[in-house]
Amino acid sequence: MKSITQGLVAVAFAAGLAGAASAQQQLRLMTGPQGGSWYPLGGAIQTIIEKTLPGTSVQVSPGAGISNVLGVQAGKADLGFGNGVSTVDGIAGRDPFKEKTSNVCQIGTLYFQYFHMVALADSGIRSPADLKGKGLSTQQRGNTGEQMTRAVLQVYGHSYDTLSKVNFGSYNDSVAQLKDNQAQVFTLITTVPASSVMDLASARDIRVLEIPDDKLKELQKINAGYDKRIIKAGSYPKQDKDVQTIGTWTHLIARCDLPEDTVYKITKALVENIDNLGAVVSAVKGLTAKDMATDIGVPYHKGALRYYKEAKVL
Repeated sequence: MKSITQGLVAVAFAAGLAGAASAQQQLRLMTGPQGGSWYPLGGAIQTIIEKTLPGTSVQVSPGAGISNVLGVQAGKADLGFGNGVSTVDGIAGRDPFKEKTSNVCQIGTLYFQYFHMVALADSGIRSPADLKGKGLSTQQRGNTGEQMTRAVLQVYGHSYDTLSKVNFGSYNDSVAQLKDNQAQVFTLITTVPASSVMDLASARDIRVLEIPDDKLKELQKINAGYDKRIIKAGSYPKQDKDVQTIGTWTHLIARCDLPEDTVYKITKALVENIDNLGAVVSAVKGLTAKDMATDIGVPYHKGALRYYKEAKVL
């Protein structure tokens, strides 16, 4: 009788452990390359989710605007950062996507990112028109910044083939390349001021290149999501005037089939902890639920939509 009782206790204990294990939820969040704003922002979101959703853990991994959309679509990630301009391409199934990303939904719009084309001041490059025969350092394919770089080159009559060399790597790789004069121009999409650009400017004089209205119009024919933005004078050392460029929105996406209640709780937790996110990326400071609910052409996740309607911002 004693052995039967002990057996029942053991079974009950094992069942309890199994129940506890099943109550744990692990989410995978794809962010961005180290040296950019997405990677630390992902860490802040991880902390918020794990603190406010008991039993939930978040695994953060590096990523990029295009590859994150593909990762969420394929179920390799549950959450990810995206750039509106390329996420909308995925929803529509346009290049560089091979098919429509039908399992990618919007959680919230976060902040605007600025395309930077930064040249060494002594390189003779004063415009993207001057890039023929020069060395370029940009991000790996799968990054929205790399996609935008190709588009800018195209409207100026260039391609990677017209350059002397092209390096595909991290922001840190690019900075090192320009510091050593192995490349003369660096492209990326991030916030202003960009820490990697400031790092470069601490060692070399730089020039932030302008993209004027006529080229903006040509770029918008390639992708209507490109928007005009101004990098204000003084953003970088020796930048004595405003510089016009292009950019797009950073937003948080999720698998459309992620449980509605989970995404509702995540959306609510992010809105209630905006100050924590703003402490990591200054561009997020002052963000509101209404801002997060901004429609950028990506379908809302049911859980996010439920929260925004309850908050009366949609």
